[in-house]
Amino acid sequence: MPEHLVITVGAGPSGLAAAGCLSHLSIPHTVLEREDCSASLWRKYTYDRLHLHLRKHVCELPHMPFPSDFPNYVPKNQFVQYMDDYASHFKIAPLFQRSVESASFDEVSKKWKVIARHGGSGEIEEHLGRFLVVASGETANPHVPKVEGLETFPGDVLHSTQYKNGKGFENKNVLVVGSGNSGMEIALDLANYGAKTSILIRSPVHILTREIMYWTGMLFKYVSFNTVDSLAVLLSKLVFGDLSKYGIRRPTEGGPFYMKVKHGQYPILDLGTCDKIKKGEIHVLPEGIECIKGNEIVLRNGKSYQFDAIVFCTGFKRSTNLWLKDDFLLNEDGFAKQSYPNHWKGKNGLYCVGLSGRGLYGAKVDAINVANDIKSLL
Repeated sequence: MPEHLVITVGAGPSGLAAAGCLSHLSIPHTVLEREDCSASLWRKYTYDRLHLHLRKHVCELPHMPFPSDFPNYVPKNQFVQYMDDYASHFKIAPLFQRSVESASFDEVSKKWKVIARHGGSGEIEEHLGRFLVVASGETANPHVPKVEGLETFPGDVLHSTQYKNGKGFENKNVLVVGSGNSGMEIALDLANYGAKTSILIRSPVHILTREIMYWTGMLFKYVSFNTVDSLAVLLSKLVFGDLSKYGIRRPTEGGPFYMKVKHGQYPILDLGTCDKIKKGEIHVLPEGIECIKGNEIVLRNGKSYQFDAIVFCTGFKRSTNLWLKDDFLLNEDGFAKQSYPNHWKGKNGLYCVGLSGRGLYGAKVDAINVANDIKSLL
């Protein structure tokens, strides 16, 4: 049974950040990754036109900035290259195809026992570690909601992780389900390829430009949270006007930053989707799906539409509740249970990185805190 000082689960951006910080402090560690490569979501399961939604200085991993010649909004291929360079720089060598099935703290040995299945051979491996870092990511398992009659739909049904670009969808009636950043950008991509695109937007959303997001974010250093939040709403109204006539409502409870802190709801960063909606090239459906009858999709308001393909941009679920034997650190949905800023630390040498809904910057801060805490205990 291999013994390690630190075991990190996950080799996505959060896992690499944790491993990089441990290496930076010369702390021995190993990384277990269920896929056959690091950063598998970015490398294998994202659409072609994806860029980082925020500027690069907010998204860099610890102790290694992006190259100066990278654009402000880094495309996915360059981000993957950066993560490969990061792993090489810090000599991070994950054990790939290790799907963790159980992780529990042994009171006798005072170590974490991690049971993993090798994806190639199917063999069970047992690893012991004094410290365990859960960095398996917020986007672990694609989620498609249960829809009555979905099995009767004869066309293509994809999750956003299966969508690459709009080739092959020209002149087809395509429904995008989900109005997060991925859903809005995939709808834009489909329209650009000539698909007859509709997007289902049930809930109120805040829509900002990249520039509004950047400059209001900078203002947090100088003015109050509520002032910045209100300013973002005002600027959004000036740029986009009244979107309710197109089927898009703004939340009335608070601004984009309030909604992020209170409900974990990210604002939409518009890359051209709103213009397509205003021009009638993307049609907004403001109701949820009641059922599907073959090609016919019936909404909860009783209206029905014919579609040739459906793209579900309905997010992800986390699987940590299935294998992590601990009820203190994470909630049932796999997010940090403890209050910020101490959400990253559990009991008995258990930590989490990148599971607080704070994006790449949050994962960076978590990784630094975790590595420093482990160092202080050695």
